[in-house]
Amino acid sequence: MAEKEKNEELEKNETQEQNTEMIPKQDYDELDDRYKRILAEFENFKKRSSKERDGLYNSILSDVVEVMLPVVDNLENAAKAETADESYKQGVELVLKQFKDVLKAKGVEEIKAVGETFDPELHEAVSSIQDDNLGEKEIAQEYRKGYKIGSRVIRHSMVVVAN
Repeated sequence: MAEKEKNEELEKNETQEQNTEMIPKQDYDELDDRYKRILAEFENFKKRSSKERDGLYNSILSDVVEVMLPVVDNLENAAKAETADESYKQGVELVLKQFKDVLKAKGVEEIKAVGETFDPELHEAVSSIQDDNLGEKEIAQEYRKGYKIGSRVIRHSMVVVAN
């Protein structure tokens, strides 16, 4: 019985070998080309999916950070406020520092403003002044800090532009 199964298996393998030898070169080339195209499409799909996933993550992160930025603003104002209790002031400064460290760890950066040239993609001009000491379109004052993740702006800086 085992001998019969071995013979059938050998015959089956020989038939398969003969069938593969019978595939014309043109058909083989077409199949090879098709395989390479599908493989390239799959690689492109993986790259595109990865970019979309990263974009979605940054979008969600920026939405969450955007609603927390007023809290950071209030902590900064509290740290600037005059108080007789120094330990209270230090506590507020520590909470602010911790909050900013968490934002920095997530890739959130403050947008530089004062002394920089006005950039409408990063800054929102709320006023302008004439000042001969400052250059053309130089930012003189910042009303509200702006933040970004990578190149994506979460909140524009509100600034006063000179000249």
